[in-house]
Amino acid sequence: MSNQSTKSARLLFGAALTSLLLVSACDRQGERLERAREIADASLKQISGETVVEQANKTDPMRSVPVEARAIAGKVISDISGKPTNKPAFAVLSVIAKPADIPPAEAMAEIDDGELFLEDETALAEAMEEAPVATAPAPRAPASRSLELFQPEMGIAPRVKLDPKAREQSLQQIEEATRALETTAQTQPAPLKKTRSLQPRSLESAPVEEQMAARKLARRSLVTRDAIVAQRDANAVMLDTLAKYKMNAEVTLSREGQMVIQVAGAGPTLFTPEDAKDPSLSFLAIDEGKGCPDPNDLDAIEADPVLATNCFVDDLRASGQFEYVEKDFIFENQFVRRPPEGSPSTSNGVTPSTGSTTPVNVEVTPNDPLWDLQWDMKPRGSAEGQSLGGAGFQDFWTRQGIEGSSDVVVAVVDTGLQMNHPDIAASANIAPGWDMVSDPRMGNDGDGRDSDPNDPGDLCNPAVPGAADSFHGTHVAGTIGAAASNNGAGVAGGAWNVKIVPVRALGKCGGRLSDINDAIRWAAGLIPAEGADGSEVWNDNPADIINLSIGLFEYCPASLQDAIDSVTERGAVVVSAAGNARIDTAYYAPGGCDNVISVAAGNALGEITAYSNFGDGVDILAPGGEMARDDDNDSRPDGILSTKASTDCYDPVTGEAVQDCYYAYEQGTSMAAPHVSAALALLKARDPEASSDELIETLMAATDPRTDMQCAGLCSDYPGTTPIPGSENMCRRPCGGRILNLANVPEPVGTTGVGD
Repeated sequence: MSNQSTKSARLLFGAALTSLLLVSACDRQGERLERAREIADASLKQISGETVVEQANKTDPMRSVPVEARAIAGKVISDISGKPTNKPAFAVLSVIAKPADIPPAEAMAEIDDGELFLEDETALAEAMEEAPVATAPAPRAPASRSLELFQPEMGIAPRVKLDPKAREQSLQQIEEATRALETTAQTQPAPLKKTRSLQPRSLESAPVEEQMAARKLARRSLVTRDAIVAQRDANAVMLDTLAKYKMNAEVTLSREGQMVIQVAGAGPTLFTPEDAKDPSLSFLAIDEGKGCPDPNDLDAIEADPVLATNCFVDDLRASGQFEYVEKDFIFENQFVRRPPEGSPSTSNGVTPSTGSTTPVNVEVTPNDPLWDLQWDMKPRGSAEGQSLGGAGFQDFWTRQGIEGSSDVVVAVVDTGLQMNHPDIAASANIAPGWDMVSDPRMGNDGDGRDSDPNDPGDLCNPAVPGAADSFHGTHVAGTIGAAASNNGAGVAGGAWNVKIVPVRALGKCGGRLSDINDAIRWAAGLIPAEGADGSEVWNDNPADIINLSIGLFEYCPASLQDAIDSVTERGAVVVSAAGNARIDTAYYAPGGCDNVISVAAGNALGEITAYSNFGDGVDILAPGGEMARDDDNDSRPDGILSTKASTDCYDPVTGEAVQDCYYAYEQGTSMAAPHVSAALALLKARDPEASSDELIETLMAATDPRTDMQCAGLCSDYPGTTPIPGSENMCRRPCGGRILNLANVPEPVGTTGVGD
């Protein structure tokens, strides 16, 4: 063995040891250390050539493709904030409110009654027109980095500037905005019944174009007289409140009554968030829950934008004019990237491939070279080609003879997509999306909302060691099916043929609640976005399923619940990450919201992970990964492998370093939720006429119960929980939910599976 090989072997030994020590402090450290030694020993044997003869007769599909089609990121990035916090952040001087007594918005039609659609031929013809092609807009001038009022782009909706010093002009603007909404209401098609169905059953004899147009029309929100009047009156109340605090504001109205208020006028004191020295981040604050101690201390309120936000919210709530008033909270992605205290490093070691491929005893196996590393997609079990933590996607493809359908739409509300990723740029699964990040300071692309959902990066604070752009949405969408599956490159998605609509709502340092609310509605086809020329741009592919791999350590905000209720009433299914705070998901949003499928994270043994939220609000446990473990014994951390352009990579065949790559392991409930979204997409492809309720019923039937150990944790980590007999130091956790297993989906009547 050469000196160079010896050096490489030692480096791999240290890297493998570091890999397992990264999060060993949180769970059975002695066992992890022993496992680290085993992995390092296996790595040394391979480098020295001891295992080459043993593997020589086995085929490795990874060896037959270029390095760029198989290289994997080998680094775990630290949390973007630098340290954990249990308090949510919010955008100062930004408030979301909805006037009281607005009835729930009605959808336009009852899809099950096809004749209703054909009564309005004009509306049907307009809906059948081809949507504008989504192209990147021309760059705009960089936004100001001060606390002054930024101009949000909130879709086609009137905006009112409220200035107490110019009261008459403000009242005139309120009236003009009211008339604009009334004009919109008069030109929209007549309202019909609302719907929870996803497919026009009684339009089967109509052309496909008419069916799709009817479906889109049925999703759209109507502008109602109640919403118009309520917003007009609420603006008058806000004008008085602004006068009290010597502020002005811009208010954006909406079809369903939600109002986004951007306040200006606070003094020069800038709040600098924890760990954020960049002045451009001074509009973000940590919510200390202090409210407004003295609403009459006008000098203190004028000098402190955080206090001003608190007092403005409290005053509007006290007016009795609003159903809800809340801060514009900042949501984060649900990657687990924060190592536990005491971990020696934030780097994850890399180990070379064993050069083997385990034979899979099923018919449908994608030819993507990294498929064998995707334990999460495998049949659930302990035999060859199976994984105890697998979700059974391979079983479904084989037994159902279905890998997906391009008629099924999944919207990914996230950080956007890396559109130049080779496995995505070549994919036919990507439909036009939208960038809903309204604040240029968070957009990181030089402008506000536009038609370009590309992910330019979301790095919050470059001063944090190891921090980097997450490209979170690309990883999430890859698990669902954004990547071109079975194409001989990279990874396979859960649904090979599916239509992915990327909706960018998270940018630099996270995503505003107001943007997320609009993103959810636009994704489902309820509201339009605003084109560069001021025109309405509707989502031409209303989502059947909306994936929310995002989180906020807060009870479900009322405006978010309002948005979720709106889209689920019209037939969309909302899937949410349960959250990574190791608490009851009831304290987290959107995982704790009503009308969502809340997804906890499981590891390669099918056990709930150490980081995952839990509780009665959790519906399903799906693969989320646990990088501290190697329970499938492949000498790699048990993360979820998916699409994401990265640096500091390695070749899984040779173990050699590679500068750039397009695939990475990650962990989190963010990774668990897209498995459920992909499962729903497959079920929808299997039964295109199924309603959302029927899809959820079939999904829940495609689960297994949990054992005590699959719902366990260290007793020291979960005080007050019940010890498990025969399992030292282990206690039952109040997990909630069941384990996703698509093998449980019954075969179509009168058919047999492809692999039978």
